[in-house]
Amino acid sequence: MTIHIGAEPEQIAQTVLLPGDPYRAKWAAETFLSDVECINQVRGMLGFTGTWNGHRVTIQGSGMGMPSLSIYVNELITSYDAQTLIRIGSCGGMQDKVKVRDVVIAQAASSISTPSRGIFRELNFAPCADYGLLRAAADAATSRGTPTHVGNIYSADVFYDERPDLNEQMVRHGILGVEMEAAELYNLAARHGRKALAVLTVSDHLLTHESLPSEDREKTFGDMVEIALEAAFADQ
Repeated sequence: MTIHIGAEPEQIAQTVLLPGDPYRAKWAAETFLSDVECINQVRGMLGFTGTWNGHRVTIQGSGMGMPSLSIYVNELITSYDAQTLIRIGSCGGMQDKVKVRDVVIAQAASSISTPSRGIFRELNFAPCADYGLLRAAADAATSRGTPTHVGNIYSADVFYDERPDLNEQMVRHGILGVEMEAAELYNLAARHGRKALAVLTVSDHLLTHESLPSEDREKTFGDMVEIALEAAFADQ
């Protein structure tokens, strides 16, 4: 057990999906996994382990923002030896071609700052996804016919952003969407030699101000979860 994860070592799979919302972790586990066991309830950040097509999978909530995700990913890697970590979550679209309900697969993640900033100091490290996972996720999305975009995203420090000038530059430079966790996930995976990816559903749009109705979210988010699962085990 760790400070924030109350599971025994054998209860955590080597493949971990990371939704921010602990109740989305519960929904995904109950919807897509078999033989599900709740393995973490510390601070209400639910985690579950089960099987998908015979493969063991853990789905662990990571909270909102990079500092929260950093806690769980550090513990999953250093104490539970997680090898493949895939963020599944929502993002805000930032390009006209990116529509609400589309899936964004994050090739790289730009940011103003991350919890790893103190390590890199003056270096602007460019955190990116594992290419094998990226390619497998893109292939899975194509085979499913899911509208998907692959490219750079922006991991923000704040949810209530008051920098329209910065958003304009993100749009100008082709950023597909904005969320709050992926950049630090990619930093930690690089540091520890693990595989990481972020597969995101566009739930709202910064340009059109369209938002996905709550009653449609589960069905749409299901595509994202299945793409992540197919990518995780594409070579097995």
